[in-house]
Amino acid sequence: MAGRGDGIRRTPGAAGEPSGWARELLGHLRPAGRDARRVVDWLAATVRAEVTLQDGDGTVLAGTRLRLEESLVADLGSGRIASAAWEGEGRHQRLVRIGRPSGTCVLAVSRETPFDRHAADVVTHTAQVIELLLAAHETTAAGHRLQRATADLRLAILQLLMVEDAVAARRVAAGLWPGLLDADTACVYVVESAPERRERLVAECLDDTRDEALVVRCPAMDGHVIVVSPRESTASELRALVGRHPDTFLGGSVWQSLARTATAYGQAVSALAVARFRADKTAVYAERTHPERLMDPAVLRGWTGRVLRPLDTLPHHTRAELLATTRLGLEFTAVNTAKILGVSRNTVRARMERVEALLGADFDDLTTRAVVHLALHTQINLLDGQTGPDRGAPSPGLSGLLSGPAVGAWARELLGRLDRDARNVRRTLRAWIASGGNAERAAQSLGVHPQTVREHVRSAEPVLERQLLAAGTGLYEVVLAHLAVGDLEQPVLTAG
Repeated sequence: MAGRGDGIRRTPGAAGEPSGWARELLGHLRPAGRDARRVVDWLAATVRAEVTLQDGDGTVLAGTRLRLEESLVADLGSGRIASAAWEGEGRHQRLVRIGRPSGTCVLAVSRETPFDRHAADVVTHTAQVIELLLAAHETTAAGHRLQRATADLRLAILQLLMVEDAVAARRVAAGLWPGLLDADTACVYVVESAPERRERLVAECLDDTRDEALVVRCPAMDGHVIVVSPRESTASELRALVGRHPDTFLGGSVWQSLARTATAYGQAVSALAVARFRADKTAVYAERTHPERLMDPAVLRGWTGRVLRPLDTLPHHTRAELLATTRLGLEFTAVNTAKILGVSRNTVRARMERVEALLGADFDDLTTRAVVHLALHTQINLLDGQTGPDRGAPSPGLSGLLSGPAVGAWARELLGRLDRDARNVRRTLRAWIASGGNAERAAQSLGVHPQTVREHVRSAEPVLERQLLAAGTGLYEVVLAHLAVGDLEQPVLTAG
């Protein structure tokens, strides 16, 4: 085999077959190897040289810093020349201009020996590969930034809806999703999956709803996707999505005005708890009888007006802010409520403490939380255009609300489901509620282990079709049932 004049030995290949260095270079374009820094290191080793890749400001992006002729770098950066060669101080350098979306870079290769045909070819082709990689990287990065910005915007819109500012939410949404929130009413859905599958779930929700719904990664629950939609067809689309994936569940609200998104969200989460016990893995809030529907409407309106009257003296904006925060705070932890609203948890606690003081309530007590939750839920319906509270209507108080025959029958049927359990789960649940949902205190009063209390409460959830260990509508309905049958003492509020 004859040696070449440049001292480099070549092995003849078939016509059109890339040489070894070319195959290696092309390998850096494979998905698993797309890294400009690795290509620069490969180039340095292949041509036995020092290599640097720097941007227009002289910042080294890859390789090692080199002393370069400033005038050549300036000409390359301005686009006057595409490549240059320089020799001096015992060094030979090749400089190549590399374009990218965000600006020009310079690839510089420096070595002690002159550049032969082989080395020059390697440098030229490597520059082309680096240009492709940088362009692809910046395009991908820009796409990711756009996706993050869009996701942040969707979350901001949801947070505006959560605090009843539908006007501002429509204004923000109009730029990217014209007409999305033009409807007066919408449904809220919560899709649940394992946290590691949520990104795929978000993508499918966006595809299935075709940008005709507000799809948001829940800021509080890693496995939840929130969907706000004014379209009736969204329900069937999401049901089909849930049917395609194992261990995925769907909870939906009833139709609510956009200003009542927080209430709809609570309903969807409550329905989600039921969906976990359903064969089709879906549930809608309206599918279950709720105690407030069984109460005398006039009495309920009058009682609600009395309970919430201390808040009537507040400015409208302040009152709406306190009520929206308290509604969510009774459904979720302070930390999760803060994430949903985009405020600090201290702000959430301060607002709820103010409501506590105004109502003369103690939110550490589960019966009090259940009663205030009932009043807030009723108040939402009143503001949605139903008959307002009649200040002159007779209001016998909470006992009058819960003493009706329909409410009593509902409560006895609900709690009676637990009587079939020989472990006396009903007694455990009653003690747990009386202890404010604290398993340790309940266990002490019952003379059992705290884990026994937790197991009993957990086993009651599928029987009652309500989530109990996490605060929310389902738990409060069970508390109201205990109050209705007289198993718990009724709380006392300042105006209730």
